[in-house]
Amino acid sequence: MVDADCDNERVPSALPLADPAPDDGMLPPSVIDGAEHRDLGVYLHVPFCRVRCGYCDFNTYTADEIRGVKQSDFADQAVAEVALAARVLRESGLPARPVSTVFFGGGTPTLLPTDDLARMLDAVRDAFTLAPAAEVTTEANPDSIDATGLQRLAAAGVTRVSVGMQSAVPHVLAVLERTHDPDNVPRVVQAAKDAGLQVSLDLIYGTPGESADDWARSLDDALACDPDHISAYALIVEEGTKLARQIARGEVPPVDDDLHAAFYEAADARLTAAGYHWYEVSNWARGTADAPAQRSRHNRAYWLGHDWWGVGPGAHSHVGGVRWWNVKHPAAYAQRLAAGLSPAAGRETLDAETRRVERVLLQTRLVEGLPTDALTALGRRAVAQLIADELVEPGLALRGTVVLTLRGRLLADAVVRRLLPD
Repeated sequence: MVDADCDNERVPSALPLADPAPDDGMLPPSVIDGAEHRDLGVYLHVPFCRVRCGYCDFNTYTADEIRGVKQSDFADQAVAEVALAARVLRESGLPARPVSTVFFGGGTPTLLPTDDLARMLDAVRDAFTLAPAAEVTTEANPDSIDATGLQRLAAAGVTRVSVGMQSAVPHVLAVLERTHDPDNVPRVVQAAKDAGLQVSLDLIYGTPGESADDWARSLDDALACDPDHISAYALIVEEGTKLARQIARGEVPPVDDDLHAAFYEAADARLTAAGYHWYEVSNWARGTADAPAQRSRHNRAYWLGHDWWGVGPGAHSHVGGVRWWNVKHPAAYAQRLAAGLSPAAGRETLDAETRRVERVLLQTRLVEGLPTDALTALGRRAVAQLIADELVEPGLALRGTVVLTLRGRLLADAVVRRLLPD
């Protein structure tokens, strides 16, 4: 089964246990090491949705779940955390770096007024400056944005929109409890293009009850929109979600891992034939095989271990081997910021071995692959058998880089386990 997405906006339903985070947010001196070689990104987590989809375990809230806080106040709170981020990074001794990528995720960022999103982006611009040709992405539900809103976002500095299509088939959307009208997808994509924005479409495959013909229809409809980028993620049934409970009660059939593999192969073949090239296990972009021009730079920064500050309730951050996460509920988040405190709930400082292991976990997913010198001697010895099992590209492996084959992408977790022997 193909792995689920590794985007840093995904927040688990329960925050991990770790060290308490300091109230002032200050970072240890170790974060300075190598900072000049790391990009800086900002992730803005907008935790609001109209409805809660049955498969979702993201840190999101519907209107009746945000007692004690108003959605209309969120932009002010996010602006306050951006100012905190700039101060903490500066006073922790990190060099001034422009922000190379900004990502509005959620939730549904476009539930907020466009002016609120623009104000949050202006706060990032004022606190850090944006790098020339910075990538600025917002996620959008097809029913939560229109041509006027997209034009305003482009005018505010947004360069890219990621549209949550998920499927073109009504009964598949119904199982996922996605409520948008699939006919709105091509309209939103065209409106985004007219506004001068790059466009990505997000798809989910392997939903219980989804047939091969259903998946082919979704791929065809996505390609008919002619987006710059397509993400295709295997559905993972997360513990504690409504969908997990429905499967446990026998109301919905279980996920079929063999179908996941077949659907992934179908997606890769169809997208490759249409001129898209994979650059990460679940992501394809237009361009050449060596340099697809429309890759998501924000998500690549995550897979490559760069720095990002996550703004918003439950948002995760990473700077120089220190990882932390904010309090989850919007009310608790607002209270801490109002008191002049960091919203961080806990953090951990990764040792060198943990950082190496995470590099193997993440970089193996990329088309550029992982240099074999990042492996231990035992890990390097495993490469020969991975070649024999047709899981990594033989020529590249012999030249010192582990790059997954199509079969290897289907079994990415298994490959990593063999590269990281106990």
